[in-house]
Amino acid sequence: MSPAFLEFDPYAVLQVVPNAEQEVVNAAFKALALKYHPDHDATRRAAERMAALNRAYALVRDERTRSMYDRSRRRILAGVSVAESVATRAGVPPPPVSSPGSVLTFGRYTGWSLRDLARRDPDYLLWLSRHSSGIRYRTEIYSILRTMGVSAA
Repeated sequence: MSPAFLEFDPYAVLQVVPNAEQEVVNAAFKALALKYHPDHDATRRAAERMAALNRAYALVRDERTRSMYDRSRRRILAGVSVAESVATRAGVPPPPVSSPGSVLTFGRYTGWSLRDLARRDPDYLLWLSRHSSGIRYRTEIYSILRTMGVSAA
């Protein structure tokens, strides 16, 4: 599944929140199906809406299929948010081809090596040297900052 998978939200189609009880999901489908069923509404829009309802309900029709859908949705959202969304929101381009050394696994520079980060945003590297999240990288950060002629003190 890909980000295109995220373009179709069965919960939005069924007009329920993702954490709604299964009975609410079932009731929403039945109510909307009655409203848009071709026997009650012969318009083309209703037929399209009914097709979307059937597609959405197939993904969340019972607890087992719904939990499978929700797990895959969370995995995709987590992957997209770490790799793309956070960086995009922060205005940070994707990581360059990494230089040797440690690679960050958190924050807006996820996937960036410390050396690439030093070239892009030395102030962030300096901040990281002082922050608790940078403890495991501190020795390498100090070395990089020394070669740049910057004091971490």
